[in-house]
Parts: sequence; C-alpha cells; structure tokens
Amino acid sequence: MKKNKKRHHWKTKFGKALWLELREHKSSFIVYTCLRVLVIIMAVIQVLNQNYENVFLCILTLFLLILPSAAQVTMRIELPTVLESIILIFIFAAEILGEISEFYLLFPFWDTMLHTMNGFLAAAIGFSMVDLLNRSDKVLFQLSPLFTAIVALCFSMTIGVVWEFFEFAMDQLGGLDMQKDTVIHTISSVMLNSQGKNVPVVIGGIEEVMVNGQELGLGGYLDIGLLDTMEDLIVNFIGAVVFSVFGYFYVKNRGKGNLVWRLIPRKKEKERDYLKYENQERAES
Repeated sequence: MKKNKKRHHWKTKFGKALWLELREHKSSFIVYTCLRVLVIIMAVIQVLNQNYENVFLCILTLFLLILPSAAQVTMRIELPTVLESIILIFIFAAEILGEISEFYLLFPFWDTMLHTMNGFLAAAIGFSMVDLLNRSDKVLFQLSPLFTAIVALCFSMTIGVVWEFFEFAMDQLGGLDMQKDTVIHTISSVMLNSQGKNVPVVIGGIEEVMVNGQELGLGGYLDIGLLDTMEDLIVNFIGAVVFSVFGYFYVKNRGKGNLVWRLIPRKKEKERDYLKYENQERAES
C-alpha cells in the first residue's frame, strides 16, 4: 500500500514538473501545442477511415512529442528552444507527414532531408554530453576541441547505424519496406560469372525484369534497400560533420558562437529544476 502511495506521489510530482517544463519556453510550447492538435486531428481521421495502424502511429507520435520535455525533467538538462522546436518538428515530419501522409513516396528528398537533419541533431546531443562532462567538477579529464568533435561525429554515426539496423530488422521480421527499394539499370556481380571466378559480370541497360514469368513494370532492376541504406548513412555523416565542425570552433573559441549555443543542451539551472522544486514543495507541505 505504501509503495503504491509513493508511486502515485512520484507520478503526480513528475506530471506537475513535466507541465511546468512544457510551458517554460513560450515559442517551443506553441510549436508543441500546434503539432499535438494536428496529430489528434489526424488520429480522428484515421479512426474514421478504420486505419488502426496509423492510429497507433499517431499515439506513438503524441508520446514522442513529450519525450524532449520528459528528458529535461528526469536528466536535469536544458534543451535550447531552437533545438527543442527542431526535434518536435522532426518527429512530426517523420511520423505524420512521412509515414501517414506518405511524403516519403511523394517527395523523394524527404527521407534524405530527415536523415541529414538526424545526423546534425544527434551530433549536437553527442557533443553536449562531452561538453557537460568537460564542465563538470566531478570528471577528472577533459577532451580537446578536436576529440570533442570526433566523439560527437561518432555518436551521431552510431545512432544512424542503429536506426538502419532497426529498419533492416523490421523489413526482415515484419515484412515492411522501411529500407526503400531503388530502380537501377546496371548490376555487377560475381555470382553471374559462369566460370565461378571472383570477377564481376556487368549487365547494363536493364529496362525490364521478369519474376516468375511476370514483368515488374518498373523500367529497370530492383535494388532491395542497399542504396537507400548507404544514402541514409552518407547524408547522416554529412549532417554530423557539419555540426562537428561548428562544435570544434565553438569549444576552441571558449563558447563563442550563437548558432551552436542554441543547439547544445546544457545543465539545468537550480531554479529551473522543476522536479526538485516539486519535491521540496511537497516536503515543506
């Protein structure tokens, strides 16, 4: 009984702290509110259309939109308003516009744009983790600006690779097509070598492909996800490199630079630690 009561108190405190966090910055709160309303409207439309898979995506999106504020409360970090707004828009663009509204199919650049942005944002998060450690009195080492930038780059690429693992797993186990296929007109493979040698045989000018006696009607050969995966990793790398370069000069110049400052999470100030504030208020009452 006591455990349930404590758990209820913690949920209440966390809920209040989360609400204060959401309302802390007016601009990001407006972005959050607008996107939340749009997701709810989309969910209602999907229910009316009896598309329950998309309803689940809407519910997942509503949960993901809360995550930035929840992370700030629990981890006691401060996300700059610009960064928080970009993350919220990124979630909406990936789930609602990309998946449900099929922007991935309507606009070929949509997936590329999001993966580039993901590389940039993930590098910002990785950079901030090292920057927070460098500023902490409890840590006995400090990384140079170059190594800080390298860690940010590696962190971003790790996130990108793990996401591609997830897409591959969903395609193989769930029968999905997250790794979008590409129509190509030339293939090169050693498996086509009739002599069994390790010399690739090139077939070019492919205009039609037949499977089980039926033409696919794609105008070329179907690459099953490899090119999409490599393109995603390449643009993720580009986004990560861009931020890492900015981050390098930011650390080298001892924190100067408005662009990077607006994109790097920082340690939360004591007066803005809402969970601690709720704990103190409940203790005093």
